[in-house]
This record gives sequence, C-alpha cells and structure tokens, in this order.
Amino acid sequence: MSIAPASTPGPDPARPPGKLRRLLARADRFLLLLIATVALAAILPARGAAATWVEHGTTVAVALLFLLYGARLAPQAIWAGLAHWRLQLLVFVSTFMLFPLLGLGVAAATRSWLPGEVVTGLLYLCLLPSTVQSSIAFTSIARGNVPAALCSASLSNLVGVVLTPLLVAQLLTRATGGLSLEAVRDIALQILLPFIAGQAIRPWAQGWLLAHPTLTSVVDRGSVLVVVYAAFGAGVVAGLWTQLSPLTLAAILALSLAILAVVLVATTLASRAMGFAVADEIATVFCGSKKSMASGIPMAAILFPSHAVGLIVLPLMIFHQVQLFVCAGLARRYADDPRHVPSDDAPPCPPPARRA
Repeated sequence: MSIAPASTPGPDPARPPGKLRRLLARADRFLLLLIATVALAAILPARGAAATWVEHGTTVAVALLFLLYGARLAPQAIWAGLAHWRLQLLVFVSTFMLFPLLGLGVAAATRSWLPGEVVTGLLYLCLLPSTVQSSIAFTSIARGNVPAALCSASLSNLVGVVLTPLLVAQLLTRATGGLSLEAVRDIALQILLPFIAGQAIRPWAQGWLLAHPTLTSVVDRGSVLVVVYAAFGAGVVAGLWTQLSPLTLAAILALSLAILAVVLVATTLASRAMGFAVADEIATVFCGSKKSMASGIPMAAILFPSHAVGLIVLPLMIFHQVQLFVCAGLARRYADDPRHVPSDDAPPCPPPARRA
C-alpha cells in the first residue's frame, strides 16, 4: 500500500525548472554566507573574553533553533505518516543503518591517511538524521509523494534528536570518550528541553510563526552561521587548519560523492524491489539520502571539543552542497519520468505548518 500524493492537481511539467532555479539560488546564497563566515573566522577568530561570549551565543542559538523546530513540527503529520510503514522503515534503515555502515567503512579505509578530525567528521555525517526542507522540496520538484516525504523527514529528525547522540557515543567512542554526564546535560538543556518546550507551545505559537516566516529562516541559517564561526575560529586559534591540504579537500569531496552514490542506488533498487509506486520511490530516495547540516552542526558543537568542531563539520558542509546539486539534477530527471501515474490509494497525511 502506498500513501497517495496530495490530491491537488499535479504540477505543471514546465514548473519544476523554476522551482529548481529558486532552490539552487537559495543554496548558492547560503553557501556564500558560509564561505564568508569561514573567511571571517580565519581572519578574526574570537579570542579570550570574546570567545566566551561567542560560546554563550552558540548555546543560545542552538537552543532557540530546536525550540522553533519543535514549535513548527506537527506531531499528527508524523503519526499519520507511519501508515506507510514500509516506506518509513526503508528510509530509517537507509538513514540510521546503511549510512553508519558506510561511515564505518570509510573511516576504516581513511584513518591512516586523513587527519583524525576529518575521519571523525566523515563518520559523524553518516550518523545524522535526514533534512526536512530540501527533502520535501526535491520530492515536490520530482512530482513525488510530498506528504510521505514530510512525514518521513520529520520523523527522521524527531528520532535523530535522541538517536544521533547515542550512535555517536557507540561508534565514536575514541573521538568523544563516550557521552559524559556534562554532554548528556548539554544535550538535554540545548536540544531535548527546547524541542519539548517548542512542542508544548506549538498550539499558540504556530499561527504567529506562520505569519513571520522570516524569523524562522533567520534562526535556521543564523544558528548554523554562528556555530560555524565559533567552530572554525576555535580551529584557527588551535592551529588545526595547518593539517589540511588541497588533496585532503579533494578526498572529502570524492568520498562524499561516493557515499551519496551508494545510498542513491541502494534506496532506488530497494524501492523498486518492494514494488513502490514511482511517487513513493521518489520520497524514499530523497529522504533516505539526505543528511541535515541544520541539525548536525549545532549537535557537533555539543558533542565534540570546541577546538575540533571546525574540522569535524567540514565533511558535513561539503556533503551538504554535494547532495543539493546531485539531487537537483536527479529531481529534474524524475519529473520527466514516464512512470508517473495517478494513485488512488490511502489519503495523505495532514499538511504541515509551512516551513520557511
């Protein structure tokens, strides 16, 4: 059984390119902001008392991010999405089993010739939940099952708030020493507690957030930029960047492409083997192949030593850009797929609050 795509008329085949251009334009602007932030951290890293203030600002930004995320996420959409349990199970297996296995293999193969923090970062990115915004955007562009994508990506992020730190504790023990009591406290105070508070105030805050989408957009991107500045600045002060070379960056790019290619092929073949409709295949492929930078960078600031976070999140930043551009092309191909047919199966889950 499959969840039917939204009952609204199917998108005009001429529209996806416009959506695609707007998505890439937003990605390009944010990429430029990331590059500018890294450059600022390299030239003017926070030191002394300024570093302390930046650390406090990072704590506040991370907590605010998860507060607003909790306020935006509709629980009923998640539970309704569980009706298509085979799709949800396949995305879960891809996100939290296939990716970690690939990360362990890559870490074992590169440990002897890549910097330790980069190896940790390659494995760490494989432990993160899926994205929400880009998963839904690409599924829409590809004429896939948007409600199922929303449910799957939202559930992945909800589970990832708890599961990612646990996976880090189990698979990155050498890098983190496991989860200390201090790390558990930080996770509770900066991630879980704000998220639960956001869910609690959602009935009252949802309308206001919908009326002020710019605020959520600024918090989403601003929190990432604050953490990136703090992380890369700490790396500059600690002298970590002297360990990088053009060959290392090329290796990270090549490994990101390889990991993404394996997951895209695996989710596509598994979807077809399970007899999914093309709309459900699209939702599975895009939700099961993404990794969230918006969640990953703030979590890294909590889970890892501040001086090492810059190098650890570098593979995630590169992978994030790779997945955007590869999946943009894939979405356009799916949009022209002749297998698209109307579906009259079960109704979709309820529409969510609009994400900025």
